[in-house]
Amino acid sequence: MKKITVDAYILNSGAWQPVLNMLRELMLALDMEETVKWGTPVYCINGKNVVGIGFFKAYTGLWFYQGVFLEDKQGKLINASEEETRALRQWRFQSADEVEADLDLIISYVKEAIENARKGKEIKPIRNKPFQVPAELSDAMAKDPALHKSYHLLSHSKRRDYARYIDQAKRTETREKRLAKSIPLIKEGKGLMDQYK
Repeated sequence: MKKITVDAYILNSGAWQPVLNMLRELMLALDMEETVKWGTPVYCINGKNVVGIGFFKAYTGLWFYQGVFLEDKQGKLINASEEETRALRQWRFQSADEVEADLDLIISYVKEAIENARKGKEIKPIRNKPFQVPAELSDAMAKDPALHKSYHLLSHSKRRDYARYIDQAKRTETREKRLAKSIPLIKEGKGLMDQYK
């Protein structure tokens, strides 16, 4: 599988290209190392993830990997998933104008994040968190011994990713589509996120 580049990621962002290009230039001007992790651009200091940039349909933004330590006096940061993320914080933008208006503030937040990374401020993820296997996946494994075996040969985190991916879908149809997408990957011994590496 071809590894995505930052240029390709931005090119595929459609209308978000100007915003992502501005954010990218800013990150590079602050002397961070640019890489791609989980299919998105990530900026690091001494190998530590500091900031990521990304886009969705309704917004684009910055992801501060240890954003919990930022002072955030302006109240710009959100925790998009209280149950899942302890350290990660997002700053969302709906336009290039928003980025331009907050440029100095963005720089100050990123500089603070860089300094925190240099100081070693970090909340480490909880390893081997317990999880519930959704009924759809459990039923499929009961009917297919090869799937059951392949699933249990995966690492704890890969099993959890599949369980969460299927379980987080609200509609039955979506859950079934996600299960159908997951089964071949599981049988190949791949993790859900392996496609982004």
